[in-house]
Amino acid sequence: MPAMSTSFDRLVAIMDRLRDPGGCPWDREQTLHTLAPYFLEEAYEVVDAIAGGNPAKLCEELGDLLLQIVFVARIARENDWFEVDDVCEMISEKMVRRHPHVFGDREVSDSTEVLQNWEEIKRDERAGTDESSVLDGVPSSLPALLKAYRMTEKAAAVGFDWRKPADVMVKMREEVAELEAELVKGEVSANERVRAEMGDVLFVMANLARHLKVEPETALQGTNTTFMRRFKAMEERALAKGRDFRDMDLAEQDGLWEEVKQAEGTESRETRPDR
Repeated sequence: MPAMSTSFDRLVAIMDRLRDPGGCPWDREQTLHTLAPYFLEEAYEVVDAIAGGNPAKLCEELGDLLLQIVFVARIARENDWFEVDDVCEMISEKMVRRHPHVFGDREVSDSTEVLQNWEEIKRDERAGTDESSVLDGVPSSLPALLKAYRMTEKAAAVGFDWRKPADVMVKMREEVAELEAELVKGEVSANERVRAEMGDVLFVMANLARHLKVEPETALQGTNTTFMRRFKAMEERALAKGRDFRDMDLAEQDGLWEEVKQAEGTESRETRPDR
């Protein structure tokens, strides 16, 4: 296996060749703004590869994400902003600085204290800058559910939090009751209060997920994957019966749903190793 520095230098050299005069017309046309969507896409593909449990696919997707970093760093060099080495050096210094319990003499008792120290160090770093709030470090472009999770995580690090999951459940029931009260009034599609109350329910659920140590975006993606798999299986079963799924009534569709769930349960038991 080649040394990391050799492999990384090769990737940087490839990017230089693509961006230099006589390189790839498409790569030479790209800007920071045109590349921004690719960062999100590649990051999500990494998440998909992790969920899929395929190491080779994960390796490939991490490479795609790394390429975007090298690409942007090259454009930064063209603007005389910084080099890719500066990126590596800056994050290395940050990791050392934010882990004094590893690289210094500070002691911690658990991961909770590590996170508290992390936020304290970040506050010190932001001193004298425009980022004075604990929440300033949360990217505005994060998906809403993940953003709620991260914001409340940071708020909790400075003590603004419920004490236990049961307390969050009480609040969630309150929010659901408020949503139900708005639904009773009718005109759901035109009711801004319904939207606001629905947002409150989702926000509290993100809080609950954090207390349960469940990252909600990934959890919901997992449920989405399950639903898609089962729905497609329902369509296939309907087709096997000579029916169009869209022509079935709800009772028939529910019957197929239960068939698919039972089949998955049987397959799970059949493949489960004996204890």
